[in-house]
Amino acid sequence: MKKHLAVSLLFLASVVVALAAERPPNILFIIYDDWNGSTHAGAYGCDWVKTPNFDRVAREGVLFKNAFTSNPKCSPCRASILTGRNTWQLEEAACHYGIFPAKFAVYPDLLEKAGYTVGLTGKGWGPGDFKTGGRARNPAGPGFDKLTQAVPASAIGKNDYPGNFEAFLQQRPADKPFCFWMGFTEPHRGYEPGSGVRLGKKLEDVKVPAFLPDNPIVRGDLLDYAVEVEWGDTQIGRALQVLEAAGELDNTVIVVTSDHGMPFPFVKGQIHEDGFHLPLAIRWGQGIKPGRVVEDFINVRDFAPTFLELAGLPAHPQMTGRSLANILRSEKSGWIENRDVMLVGKERHDIGRPNDLGYPVRAIRTKEFLYIHNFHPERWPACNPETDFGNCDPGPTKEAIKSLGGHFYELSFGKRLPDELYDIQRDPECVNNLANDLAFEPTVGQLRYKMMGMLKDEGDPRALGNGAIFDTYKYVGDRAKGYETWLKAQNARLEEEKAKMEEQARPRKATAPAN
Repeated sequence: MKKHLAVSLLFLASVVVALAAERPPNILFIIYDDWNGSTHAGAYGCDWVKTPNFDRVAREGVLFKNAFTSNPKCSPCRASILTGRNTWQLEEAACHYGIFPAKFAVYPDLLEKAGYTVGLTGKGWGPGDFKTGGRARNPAGPGFDKLTQAVPASAIGKNDYPGNFEAFLQQRPADKPFCFWMGFTEPHRGYEPGSGVRLGKKLEDVKVPAFLPDNPIVRGDLLDYAVEVEWGDTQIGRALQVLEAAGELDNTVIVVTSDHGMPFPFVKGQIHEDGFHLPLAIRWGQGIKPGRVVEDFINVRDFAPTFLELAGLPAHPQMTGRSLANILRSEKSGWIENRDVMLVGKERHDIGRPNDLGYPVRAIRTKEFLYIHNFHPERWPACNPETDFGNCDPGPTKEAIKSLGGHFYELSFGKRLPDELYDIQRDPECVNNLANDLAFEPTVGQLRYKMMGMLKDEGDPRALGNGAIFDTYKYVGDRAKGYETWLKAQNARLEEEKAKMEEQARPRKATAPAN
């Protein structure tokens, strides 16, 4: 009898262990705001921006060398993450400061319906309007933002991200998996001027990219940016401690990334490599063989179907991204599924052109090249000069380039050719356009053909001849006073020119010749 009882208890214990092991993993999604992490993290070889906690996630999990966003601006990128779709497939949500249509399913809602507890601290989807679209809360989840903390520089936000994450964990049912979005507002501008030097950093340590002038102003600005990147990294470390204390570290899929590149001219909001090439490291305890480096091209729209698959759910039929689950579970490094092509694009970001027009671009990235097509090269890519290039965040580097003029001014603010082609292996910073080199004419044609075919397959209005629809979508952000003044003056000029044209077109009375 005792023998049978012991066997029964052992069987029961094994069933309990098996059930616990089958519980789907938790998800902690950590996203920076404007971090050039693919070049500014220790795991990628940077020595002047210190990121030990991001590096730990990469070391204990997988480091992705080729992660991309399909649109290098906050709200379009975040919409893509949440819906699993490229931004040109999201109607109003393709535009910065637009409306988020409720017709598009988002992974936090789907996981919540499947039994997950969901939450958000910091910046979720935005900036934009999700309420007009029909949502009662931010698409990233309900907010947990009550706790604050002391910060090392005056411009850093005081949100206690790990503290609010811990508060979320304390209120959740212990037997349910969770999905939490931790959205830093760093290193978005502005910065405390001189905070980098004040906190012990050295100007001579900075590596200035080829598209920016190398002078003390730019170096100091980059150091101030680095302070905010490093502050975010300390939050990652504390979040790992919170998970460990809760006994959830190894059953949590931890994703660390950014929405796009740094808030500097030529980068944020622009279709250049540093604008859309993202950092990405994923850790998952025993679910991932640690220390791997993956070369496959990853798009942020792949996150949503990945999270659903790991939760044991099918991908939503609206999602066009591909799950990364097989790559995460692989034993190999390098190229796992040979994903080697990526589409990128933009429509209207911040305003500063007549009639709130955008600057539509589509691009294709391969292992060797970045090909870009600018649909309206007659427009200013960073918005009009008289509106102070509104699609470039204000800061010391921007002012320095405007004062210098010349080469760096043209790179960041000048009008562009219809086609651009960059050799990514030799020119990763995209400063030498090869599109007009006859030797590369076949490459331009082949990449344009491939890109437009892929975009048509995805139903992109820009490839189907209805791209003008993007300029009809409502802009819901606040307009700067300078922009309003310029707009009124421009409208007045247009009315004056219209009146002159009407006057010239009006028939004149014939007059008798003088005797």
